[in-house]
Amino acid sequence: MRTKNIIYKIIYHVFVLAFGFCMVYPVLWMISGAFKDNQQILNGGLSLIPSTVIKTNFTTGWKGFGGITFTTFFKNSAILTTIATAGTLISSAFVSYALSRIQFKGRGFWFSCMLATMMLPGQVIMIPSFLIWHKLKLVGTYVPLVLPYFFGQAFFIYQMMQFMKGIPRELDEAAKIDGCSKYRLFFKIILPLLKPSIITTIIIQFYWKWDDYMGPLLYLSSPKTMPVSLAIKQFADATSTTDYGAMFAMSSLSLIPVFLIFLFFNRYLVQGIGTSGLKG
Repeated sequence: MRTKNIIYKIIYHVFVLAFGFCMVYPVLWMISGAFKDNQQILNGGLSLIPSTVIKTNFTTGWKGFGGITFTTFFKNSAILTTIATAGTLISSAFVSYALSRIQFKGRGFWFSCMLATMMLPGQVIMIPSFLIWHKLKLVGTYVPLVLPYFFGQAFFIYQMMQFMKGIPRELDEAAKIDGCSKYRLFFKIILPLLKPSIITTIIIQFYWKWDDYMGPLLYLSSPKTMPVSLAIKQFADATSTTDYGAMFAMSSLSLIPVFLIFLFFNRYLVQGIGTSGLKG
């Protein structure tokens, strides 16, 4: 039996490693492509090792296009992502607290509406949203890309509500006896206990917003306002030769902020998701 268990563990770990390698292989190939020229990328097959290392792809890519460097594009992405993440965090925390801790008329109706928005595909509201922002003359600005996040995001509201279910209501009663208002109860007791859920929200929303491509494509037209996700696409030119090496180099650099966020807060991410799923 011991021999069978060892064989089983070996097969299991080999399978997991092979499956994991297949999942990360496209990313590794992209990073490898950052050190290749177009010929190696297009004709080199699936090889991860460049025959000739091209270091100039990073300097060439960073120069950007139209006289605008990737310093501007990274700054734009940082602004958009930070504001949208802050808006999501603030609004979702308030809404989740109201729906899970405060009894008011119509609470069940609004909770159902919130859940319904989670089931609505984004493509359905894409055209109506664009028409509304166009009527308001805000197309071409950052407003359509950040303002909606200050009105709550259903996924994170639900996630925080599930986490709050694990916080004993006796704390609420004790705080009320001591004279705490609903607002003080939220800021002094509930909010500090939401730390794992808050960090989970920051990580996921940061990742989603940093990689958002469709939103900037719809609402932004000036190269000076483009984020990294949209600027990278500008390297692909159907009318001339595309510099794939520079494109892959900037794509690789764009992964660094997301990777660092995930690396430093991974423990809280697992704790927040795991706890939210268990406290139902």
